[in-house]
Amino acid sequence: MGVGEGTTSCVNNKQHRQKHGRQLTDYTGELTMKFRMETAAVHGLSEIRSMWESRMEKSQQTGVMMKLESKVDIPVYDLSLIRDVWETRVKKHKVRQRKEQERLAKSALQRVNQQWQYRIACRKMKSTEMTELQHYLERSSLREVTIEPYLEEPVEGQTTDSGLEVEEKRFIFELNGDKWKEVPASLFEMTYLREWHIMGTRILKIPEFIGMFQDMRVLDIPKNCIDKLPPEIGKLTKLKELNASYNKLSEIPPELGDCENLERLELTSNHNLMELPFELSNLKKLVHLDIAENKFIGIPICVLRMSSLQWLDISNNGLKDLPEDIDRLQELTTLFIHKNKLTYLPMSMGSMETLTMIVVTGDELTCMPSKLVESPALKFIRLYENPVAQEKPEQERGNVEQQLLPDDSEKEFLQTYIDSLKDRDTAPTYTTKVSLSCLL
Repeated sequence: MGVGEGTTSCVNNKQHRQKHGRQLTDYTGELTMKFRMETAAVHGLSEIRSMWESRMEKSQQTGVMMKLESKVDIPVYDLSLIRDVWETRVKKHKVRQRKEQERLAKSALQRVNQQWQYRIACRKMKSTEMTELQHYLERSSLREVTIEPYLEEPVEGQTTDSGLEVEEKRFIFELNGDKWKEVPASLFEMTYLREWHIMGTRILKIPEFIGMFQDMRVLDIPKNCIDKLPPEIGKLTKLKELNASYNKLSEIPPELGDCENLERLELTSNHNLMELPFELSNLKKLVHLDIAENKFIGIPICVLRMSSLQWLDISNNGLKDLPEDIDRLQELTTLFIHKNKLTYLPMSMGSMETLTMIVVTGDELTCMPSKLVESPALKFIRLYENPVAQEKPEQERGNVEQQLLPDDSEKEFLQTYIDSLKDRDTAPTYTTKVSLSCLL
């Protein structure tokens, strides 16, 4: 190899090294640039992440602050505070309602509307009803009585709190309380009434003008101080129920026999009542008669002629025997003759096929028809008195006589006992011995 070739080779090698160095430098620059770009990218993501996290924290803090600002001071679980808030609202609502009612009461439109409604109701009334209403509005002494006129047209089927239809309650008179000593005289103008209910007053007599109440159906006057019924009661030909129990009656007017439609008569515990007038034999529709706790020494003759009688209570009197013709009561189903002085029952009672229940006192009873005891269709109940209860101190007896109104708890107890036997087909002998030590 010559000198020229060697020089050329060296030059080429030098150029090659320079070119290779430049390429290496360029490659290194590219790597450095790429590294810087990647580093910058990583730093950018971290900054973005930091910014996002910062914003999230601020958002959460803002949300917490908003919740704190909007949060009610009353915890949901504190029921007492919730109740106080509710009661406060209710009170405010009631106050608003009261103010509205006061405003309507003072309003002239309300009074005009009432007058028009009154006129419309009056136009719908019959002439007789209009006259009765006028009589009612003119009187003033019966304002305390519980009868009120119904001016509005009653809705069909509408009932009051007591279960009566509005139309029916217009014809009912009610009076109670010991402040009343006599029947109000203004009642004379209400002859359209159909029912009287007077109880627990100090009224001594029923006024004579009761005979003008031709539509009377029910006369309910128990637990008063009435000592006499007026003869005018016989004019109540439509009367169906008469209850004069727990009063001071000593006699019954014969005119009561003219009440031919009477179905229920109760004269319990008048103490001085010893007999019934024969004229009551005309009560052919009477099905219920209660004359217990009086001074009867026998069944009145008129009772044996009440052909429709089904229920008779003559207990707690002075009966020593029963009439042999008691079987004349062919419709009788229930007979209470306990707490008397009976020693035997007549054999004729064995032929009374309609009887389903007899209650007697068994202390002195020695003879009775075997058919009464053995009949599976008849409940024959014997009550035995407690002799210990009969030995009362004299002071206690005096207190009993001084009572104004007798206690009817005995009848209530016995009625409860009888009701308990209704589900039984028969009353076995061993179940008929009942001690009433607390009552007798």
